[in-house]
Amino acid sequence: MTTPAPTVSLVIPAYNEEATIERCVLAALRQTRPALEVIVVDNRSTDGTAAIVRRLARAHPDAGIRLLSQFDAQGLVPTRNAGFAAARGEVLGRIDADSVLSPAWVENVSDAMADPTVGALTGPVTYYDVPVFRSSPVSDDLVRRSLWHLGRRCPFLYGSNMAIRARAWEAIEHTACPDHDDLLHEDIDLAVHLKQTGIRVAYSPRMRAGVSARRLESTPSSFRAYTHRFDATYTSHGIDHWTLRAPRHLLQGLFWGLRSASTLTPSSRREHV
Repeated sequence: MTTPAPTVSLVIPAYNEEATIERCVLAALRQTRPALEVIVVDNRSTDGTAAIVRRLARAHPDAGIRLLSQFDAQGLVPTRNAGFAAARGEVLGRIDADSVLSPAWVENVSDAMADPTVGALTGPVTYYDVPVFRSSPVSDDLVRRSLWHLGRRCPFLYGSNMAIRARAWEAIEHTACPDHDDLLHEDIDLAVHLKQTGIRVAYSPRMRAGVSARRLESTPSSFRAYTHRFDATYTSHGIDHWTLRAPRHLLQGLFWGLRSASTLTPSSRREHV
């Protein structure tokens, strides 16, 4: 007997994202199979992020857009957790405020999660503000798939394009790292805890999203620190293997080439949490 496709809630943490949040939410609404709800969790934004989401909710009253506020603590982890706690779907789609989902994203995720052995899912992305990629359907699937096979000891999740079954989140919620000092990759941390709990993390090339390459506008030292979070995340869990260092080396190698190809303006050059 075929298992029914589960419902999907989309959770979008947001901090000062007025430049990207409308495009993100509209893409989440333009789906071949609608999400149960689209939850934007505002984390102490001081710009127009919340106002834009409220306007979109008024313009699409039947779309299930929900604006939540998480002002207790600054940071991605508590903001993500607040969204997960409020979500009602059987699957929690976790994306960033600059993610632009492909039209069949919810459908592909829901169908993949009909397999009860899959606890979490991630997929490839394109970079919509890098000209060489913007008008092309080519994504980073080949690179990400290669990294996936290299890292089979501990599969990864990518926070801009991932989904986790609500039951799987409940199983690791109280052991996932709070990362108060903001030193880890929270998506990799989730993958580690899922692996340690015996929950399967899968990769789906059909689960596509566009993202901004804006992190490349960080200073070289800041970007280097960002990539070293891979090592920090794995070593904090007592995991060490040369294949798990591949993402750090790859990103550092691509930094200058993609940075020079990006179309980001100087005004967009800020650090992102």
